[in-house]
Amino acid sequence: MSKMLAEIREQPAALERTLAAERKPIEELRRALERDRPRLILLAARGTSDNAAQFGRYLLEITTGIPVSLAAPSVFTLYDAKFNFDGVLVIAISQSGESTDTNLVLHRAREQGARTIGITNEASSTLAKLAQHVFLVRAGSEESVAATKTYTGQLMMLYLIAHALGADIAMDQLARLPDLANAALSLEDEIAYRAARYRFMTHAVVIGRGLNYSNAFEFALKLMETCYVIAERFSSADLLHGPIAMVEQSFPAFLFAPSGVTWPGIREMIQKLADLKAESFVITDESNPEALPPAAQGISVPVMVEEIFTPIPYIIPAQLFAACLASEKRLNPDQPRTISKVTRTL
Repeated sequence: MSKMLAEIREQPAALERTLAAERKPIEELRRALERDRPRLILLAARGTSDNAAQFGRYLLEITTGIPVSLAAPSVFTLYDAKFNFDGVLVIAISQSGESTDTNLVLHRAREQGARTIGITNEASSTLAKLAQHVFLVRAGSEESVAATKTYTGQLMMLYLIAHALGADIAMDQLARLPDLANAALSLEDEIAYRAARYRFMTHAVVIGRGLNYSNAFEFALKLMETCYVIAERFSSADLLHGPIAMVEQSFPAFLFAPSGVTWPGIREMIQKLADLKAESFVITDESNPEALPPAAQGISVPVMVEEIFTPIPYIIPAQLFAACLASEKRLNPDQPRTISKVTRTL
């Protein structure tokens, strides 16, 4: 068994630890932010952490009404641009806490008086030393190069930060997330069976929208780094603006399909792909039975999930799919070629 697969299975316990340990510090942050509410939030991250930041952008804008921007680290590291950080909350996200460019954004922001938050899995990291407020993803050691439990831990922390910013997200709701993760893990055998069908896949598209747009990026990244599949990621809207032309008969398309406001657009996309005779695979849950009509390819998380809380239980089947597909392809997902666990860029 790969370390990646073992670490995927650890996620419910990691989420529980993160929530339990960070509840008190997040309430302290909530009180501070009530006195000093930001006008803008800047998220800085790379790789899988940048996908978590993409989720954070949607979550924070939807639930708090505060504009959110994703930092382009090269603006700081290469162009040395000067910023006005007045009223800006800067949140840096890094599994290792050693991403050079992410840390430089945080350092510049702290120098210029911005309130700074660091989210990392490493308490002794550079990021943890730089940030004004540090929140730890309690995932334990993550040995596989492919990040899994740190990604969902980062999503949990972003829910907590939304709570601290006044979002209508209760701790009791977040306490259900480990159980939702467990429900998603129960699909492992079914996913392993279905992944075998894609043994010879070399290209694919991954589609999500809104709160699951980040999952489209993260699932595609897992397919690229562990299975060497060229996986393009799109919102259902963007795919129609040109890239749909590459989809033909039997072309693999993976879709995140929660119930809620994004479902009508995803439903139209599923029908469009069916008309093109593409090979669609849908990830959904019991609240949206329409997403998996008889004989459709895909899986349903065996619980009802409110759309806002779908990203964690939806990415776990995608992680399992990538790990199982790597096994089918006789690849080692723990040590993908040419990459390492910690990547330092400027």
